[in-house]
Amino acid sequence: EIQDICKTNINLRCADRVMLVMGQFETLSFEELFDKTYELPWEKWITKDGKFTVNGKSVKSKLYSTPDCQRMVKKAISKKLCEYYDTDWMPETGAEFTILVSIHKDIATISIDTTGAREGLFKRGYREKSMAAPLKETMAAALVKLSYWNKNRVLYDPLCGSGTIAIEAALIGRNIAPGLNRNFASMEWPLVKDEYWKNEKIEARKRIDFDSEIKIYASDVSEKAIRIAKENAIEAGVDDCIEFFVKDVTHIEKPMCSYGVLITNPPYAERIGDEEQLTKIHKKLGQVFGRDKTWSVYVITSSVNFEKEFGRKADRKRKLFNGDMRVDYYQYFGEKMPE
Repeated sequence: EIQDICKTNINLRCADRVMLVMGQFETLSFEELFDKTYELPWEKWITKDGKFTVNGKSVKSKLYSTPDCQRMVKKAISKKLCEYYDTDWMPETGAEFTILVSIHKDIATISIDTTGAREGLFKRGYREKSMAAPLKETMAAALVKLSYWNKNRVLYDPLCGSGTIAIEAALIGRNIAPGLNRNFASMEWPLVKDEYWKNEKIEARKRIDFDSEIKIYASDVSEKAIRIAKENAIEAGVDDCIEFFVKDVTHIEKPMCSYGVLITNPPYAERIGDEEQLTKIHKKLGQVFGRDKTWSVYVITSSVNFEKEFGRKADRKRKLFNGDMRVDYYQYFGEKMPE
């Protein structure tokens, strides 16, 4: 249903964007790509004054020239719309539609980006400032969702930077929809009516948990980082859930409680260029939190030596990509919290 465009964009925490799939088909020639693209119901979505661009990618396919594929798709859509609207020219002064043609092993998938080409779903609207190499909000939310943390347990990020992991956890704990305070490309589309967006936002606000007591701690060695993190938490509306403080991670002596969950993203050696300092951080995390059997520990890092430096083999290790960097998510499961 059309309303699902609103629902998914407002509520999805970990997806990059929401794509409306117009069609999927085999294509072995540009003529075939043109004809099958032309057959799709573009007039249902794109208005007479609609502005549309075509992006593309091709992998292991006979049609390997991405620019040529993009031009062919653009040409087919333009012809379809000009015929439908009985015009020789599309002014392209109205709502924006970003179309993606993706060809993999000769199978083309053609979609319209409902989120917005310039701002994926990681743009929540609360992070006006950040530190160097910040973790995307969607990735931070995924790290929390992949952990054993829930709103009844303490969460701690000792290398919080601009506070993204802590803030995303608080949004999850409060059940605040991540897309409540931002705009999406499809808000300008006539078929996706304003009332649909309004209704979905009303329903999302009804689901917010204002009553639960949530305890999240976040620290960083940088006073500037903590200042920015506090500002971001206020902007996100979750500053009452998080206690921020300045602390060098290598000076932490013991956990602040039992049965907590640590989720953190240490700096990457490739970016800070200080392998010795990174090793020191990993060892300290292992000494303080790795030896407490009640704590669950989750660390995302590109370091291949993490388990050795932490002092324990992970219970589980997931392969992820942070942007274009290949990383591992090391997971150490603590004892179950008593009822």
